[in-house]
Parts: sequence; structure tokens; C-alpha cells
Amino acid sequence: MQLRNLLAVLLLGSGPIFGATQATPPKATEIERHTQLAQQYLQQKRPDLALPEFKTLANLEPRNADVRGNLGVLLFFKGQYQQAIPQLRAAIQLQPGLSKIQALLGLAELRVGDVPAAMSDMRMAFPTLTDPRVKQEVGGALIAEYSRLGNPQEALAVTGALLKDDPTNVSLLYTEYRLGSDIADQAILTMALAAPDSAQMHQAMAHELYRHDDTPAAIANYRKALAIDPQLPGLHFELGELLDNSNDPSLQAQAEAQYKLALAEDPNNEKALVRMGDILAQQGNMTEAAADYQKALKLDPNDDDAMVAQAKLLAAANQRAQAEELLKRAIATDPTNYIAHYRLSTVYRQEGKVDEAKAELAQYQKYKAMKEKLEKLFDQMRLANRSLPTDRATGGMSNDQK
Repeated sequence: MQLRNLLAVLLLGSGPIFGATQATPPKATEIERHTQLAQQYLQQKRPDLALPEFKTLANLEPRNADVRGNLGVLLFFKGQYQQAIPQLRAAIQLQPGLSKIQALLGLAELRVGDVPAAMSDMRMAFPTLTDPRVKQEVGGALIAEYSRLGNPQEALAVTGALLKDDPTNVSLLYTEYRLGSDIADQAILTMALAAPDSAQMHQAMAHELYRHDDTPAAIANYRKALAIDPQLPGLHFELGELLDNSNDPSLQAQAEAQYKLALAEDPNNEKALVRMGDILAQQGNMTEAAADYQKALKLDPNDDDAMVAQAKLLAAANQRAQAEELLKRAIATDPTNYIAHYRLSTVYRQEGKVDEAKAELAQYQKYKAMKEKLEKLFDQMRLANRSLPTDRATGGMSNDQK
């Protein structure tokens, strides 16, 4: 949104914009006349005519917060930021809590190069802004300044706040991705300088290598991390995940040991319990698998993967009503869980609910196609990353550094 579009929001928002006057005649008559003219010009969308009326009113009523605030707004949108600032500041001092006015004050201060004052006012106003247009404008300015000042964490926090109001905003989603990547890159660089041979450094390298589709190198770095610090939390589970998702059966067979070590380290590792349940179910040990799933769901009742896995066991035991209930819960938790839709379609078909089965099968096909499309996109991104040169010019690591 362009800043000029904020004029109507700030001047013609809910509630009166002109404060009542306590002046006595003939001054009261003069104030009333200029007030009526100012309001008339604003309604006619003639801020150029309203501006001199507000200037006169500010001289007549210097302690009227509404008059000073509206004069500041008009000066701001005329591009007279230096003149607008004292008027906006006076309005806030006379009536604290005018978040829109304080937001505009911060933007005006930014225009004249007073960054510390601008950041202070915008930071104070931002959490209490309710108008989405004003909030987006101030939030965008905060993100830009935080990024320029080298503080991506604060920029990311503002982006997250904006996404709560507009979760599908592509521009904000990209900003969140970029800032998150910057923070991750900064952390890895700092870690590499501070502790290049630490277990955490190899753990971070494993994450990055896996993201770039180099699973063997990622596994090797996890093993190096474990050799350095076998007690580092999360390492066994993360290595187990890589092994379990490998296309090599010999590596897949090593995942169980890592999940067991993860559970020995933390018996309440909910995700490790689900994975062990999957392995036990594949081995035909349904009783112990069900016990692991049940324990996982006690730890995290919203784990849709555990719900789907437990529902599969229930359906196999002809406990279809319980399976149906669990699958509906899983879909309510994550409507895109296509396996849950497929399992529920199967249960409905077994129960003779033909129409319901068809509807769930359609949802399964829809979300499965979406996932395959995403996987193809991520594969293309990995291939693009592979083709990038990794030399000193691009900041890449040599094989020795890896």
C-alpha cells in the first residue's frame, strides 16, 4: 500500500477527529467556524484546503490533540515531514496511546533520517496497531530497517506478526524465507569461526548437506558429530531419520538402532516412539507397535502421523469405529495429510459408506498430487544448487573443508 492511501485511514477513521472545545465566545465561534470548514474540506477530499484551517485551529487550540494530530497527518502527506513531526509528537504527548499517530510519526522521522527516533516510535506503535493497512506499512518499514541494521532476528519477528494477520501473503512468506536463510547462514558462519571441529558444527553441516541432497555426506557428518559428542541431544534421532529415509536397504536397517539410542537418551522422545512403532509394525509386532503409538499420542495428542499409524492397526483389528475417529482427528489436525484421507476412504468403504469413501479418495488424490508437485519443485532446487560453483569466489567449501 502506498503511504498516501493512509490519509483516509488516519483522518477518517472511526470516532470523531475533532476534540470538543472549552473556549468562550468569540473565540469559540471562530474555532467552530474553522472546525466546520476543515471537516467540510476533508469530506470533499480537499486536504489542500483543510490544511490552512488546521493550522489556524492549532494556533487557537494548541493543546487539542485531535487538531495537532490531524495537522501533522496533512503535513506528512504533503511531504513536509520536518513540519509534521512536532505536530504528531505534540498529539501523542497530549493524548498517549494514539498508535496510528505514533506510527506516522515514526515514518516521518524515518523520512528525515532520524532512524533511532523512528525505530523507537514504530516499535512502540506496531504491537497495538489494529488497522491492517497501517500495520503492514509500519511493519514493512521495520523489517527494512532491521535488515539494514543487521538484525534479521527482529525483522523475522515482525514478519511473523504480519503473517498472523495475512498467512498466505506471498511477499511476506518470501521475506520470512529469506530472513530465516540469512539467520541460518550467519549462525553457521559464526559457528565455523568459533568451533569448526565441534559436534554442533558437523550437525549443522549434516543438515545443510541433506538439504542439498547429499545424503551420504550428511550421514558421515552425523557420525563425526556422534564420535565427538555421543550425548549431544537429538543426534541419534536425526541420524535415524536420514537412515530410515535412505534408498539403501542396508542403511535403512541401521535406523532402528539409532531410534533405540534416542529413546534410551530420552524415553519421552515422541517422534522416536512413532518411528519405533512403524518399525515394530513392519516386523509384525503389532502389540508393541500399538503401545508405542499410544504413548506417543499421550505425549502429543496432535501428532497426526501417530494417529494415522494407530488407526491402521485398529482397522486391521476390525475396530473401524475407533479407526474412523482417529483418522478424522488426524485430518482435522492436518487437512493435507493425504495418507489419512486414503485410510479413512478405506474404512468408509469397509463400512459401506460409498459416497464418503469417494469423497475421501478425491481428497487423497488432490493432496497427493500437491505433495508430488512440491517434491518435484524441491528436487529442481537441489539440482540447481548442485550446479552452483563451490570455490572461493562463491564462498563454497572445498572437499577438505568438508
